[in-house]
Order: sequence, then C-alpha cells, then structure tokens
Amino acid sequence: MSVNAPGPSPSPSPSPQPGAWPAPPPHAADVLRSPQGLATALTVLLSAGAAVDLFSAGVGLYTRKLMTDYAVDPAAVESGSLDLSDSLTTRTGFAQGLFALATAVVFIIWFHRVRCNGQVFRPDCFSRSAGWAIGGWFVPIGNLFIPYRTARETWEASTPYDPDGTHRRVSVAPVIAWWLVFIASEFLYRFASAQYVRAETPEEIRDASALNAAVDLTAVVAAVLAVVFVRKLTALQRARAEELLLRRTVPGAAAAAV
Repeated sequence: MSVNAPGPSPSPSPSPQPGAWPAPPPHAADVLRSPQGLATALTVLLSAGAAVDLFSAGVGLYTRKLMTDYAVDPAAVESGSLDLSDSLTTRTGFAQGLFALATAVVFIIWFHRVRCNGQVFRPDCFSRSAGWAIGGWFVPIGNLFIPYRTARETWEASTPYDPDGTHRRVSVAPVIAWWLVFIASEFLYRFASAQYVRAETPEEIRDASALNAAVDLTAVVAAVLAVVFVRKLTALQRARAEELLLRRTVPGAAAAAV
C-alpha cells in the first residue's frame, strides 16, 4: 500500500514592509472621479462673480455719493443720475443672483465629488456619510459647521504620503480662511439687505449703499479664497490618485521607495 508523502507546508504570508504605503482599495480607479473639470468651471464662475461683485461695490459707492449730495441739496443731483443709479443697482443685483446660483450648483457637485474621492483614499477620516457633502448645506444652524468639517476631513484624506509611509502634513489654512470669510460675507449680506430694504431717507440709503459696497468687497475676498481652496484640494486629489495608480501598476514601488 503506497503512502503519499505529505506535501510541503504552506509558506507563511510575508510580513508587511516597514514604512510601506497601505494597499490601495480594490478597483479604486473605478471609484475615483476627476474633479478637475468642475474645478475649472468653478474657477471661471467664481472669478466672473467676483468681477460682478467688484462692479457692484463701485455702484454702491456711486449711489452713496449721490445720496450724500442729495441730502445736502436735492437740486444739485440730476434725475438722470438717480435713474442710472437705480438701473445699475437692479442689473448688478440680478447678475449677482445668477452667478451665485450657478456657482452654488457647481460647487456642491464638486464638493460631493471630492468627498467621495476622499472616501476611497482614507475612509477612516470621515465622521459622516458622503451625502452630507450635499445635505449639510441645507441644515439650519448645522450649515455653519457641517460643510466646514466635511471640507476639513476631505482635505486630510486627500493628503499624499511621504516616502516613509506617513501622511504629508499640508497646511489647512486655505480651508479655514475660505470658510471664515465665506461665513462672514453671508452674515454681512443678510444684515446689509435688511438695512437696504428699510432705508427710506437719503441718509439711510447712503449708509445702506456704503454697507452694500463693503459686503461686495468681502464677497470678492471670499471668492478669491474659494478659488485657492478648490484648486489646492483638487491638486491634492490628483497627486493622491497618481500615487494609487503607481502602487497598482508597479508592485513593490512603495516599498522600494523606503
């Protein structure tokens, strides 16, 4: 009777290389979606909107001057100048509303996309589901901090690795600066709008126009900071995606880099 000799015992699984990057999630390339096109569209919309805001600030200062002169001597201000001020105020307000709506729609789509990409990079970074990247903007009171926290967590999840396998430290200043100025501009806008609606006398219209000009200038700063935030986070995700692609196509590349 023949006896089969036992085969060789299976070799133990190799231990992970010290300092090596963690293995990428399966089918990461099928999950990641580039935010580059949306970021470019946002850059254009934010820049154009900032230009309109800047023009609106000029209109506000022009109206302030007219109301200052009118309060001193109504006869010194031509009716054509007052009509021009009203027309410019109405037209720029309409343009601002259009750009604000278009920018908000594209921004939320971009924001949700980078949040979903962050889930692929580091799912352990997030305290809420990806749906909050959209819903968080519409929650009363919560919209003061939920989008910021989502942005902060997405930023952290998108930071590339250093050669030693640790996440690179990237300053979150663009996130903080954008959010603080954005929230400030929103509060100022609501306050200024209420003041303008209640304004009846030339002095009240003068003061409301000056306040609106200040709001417009704050919105310009917020738009510039938003462009910096959008482009920086998009660049971080592009670099992080390239790392994932390298680790999938060149086995051992991460360990060799250590």
